[in-house]
Amino acid sequence: MFKSYLDSRMSLTGAQHEWIWSNCTVKRLRKKQYLLQQGDIWKSHAFVTKGLLRTYSIDKSGIEYVISFAMENWWTGDRESLMSGEPSRFNIDAIEDSEIVVIEKEKFEIICKEIPGFNEMANDIIQRNFIASQIRIHESISSSIYEKYQSFIQRYPSFALRAPQSMIASYLGITRETLSRVRHRTAKKS
Repeated sequence: MFKSYLDSRMSLTGAQHEWIWSNCTVKRLRKKQYLLQQGDIWKSHAFVTKGLLRTYSIDKSGIEYVISFAMENWWTGDRESLMSGEPSRFNIDAIEDSEIVVIEKEKFEIICKEIPGFNEMANDIIQRNFIASQIRIHESISSSIYEKYQSFIQRYPSFALRAPQSMIASYLGITRETLSRVRHRTAKKS
């Protein structure tokens, strides 16, 4: 799946594919297993080939705040920790049994330097993530709960089907009960 993803983003020779793959590690996670725990330093780039993961934090009261989800053909990780070398404020764990291709930061940088198409892909991903963050921030401060939910299910229909409702509620910044009311209202309008 990683090879197909790369082929969809750039032209690579067989030797380039092999070289990239030689710099990768495949990690398999069982449901609820961590890819990253708060307090650890994130040192890699991670591509999801199978499954669903979430990035979240937990406050002092034990309340979880889901920051993002990542499914097949998505990248995940903690960019702040990766760039600063500081301990992560986040946890990343598997919502489903998952498989991730991991590339250590130094190896990723070498691949970017040696293969311009890979570097262009990495920059494109950063730009898309920045735009997605801007949209999410704007929606969180300017949209009604109903509008946030509608936007979420339109942009990420598979998350709405695969992620537990409690995690979707956390992602939207609402309670499970409120999400239940919003879903009920949405179903009535359909």
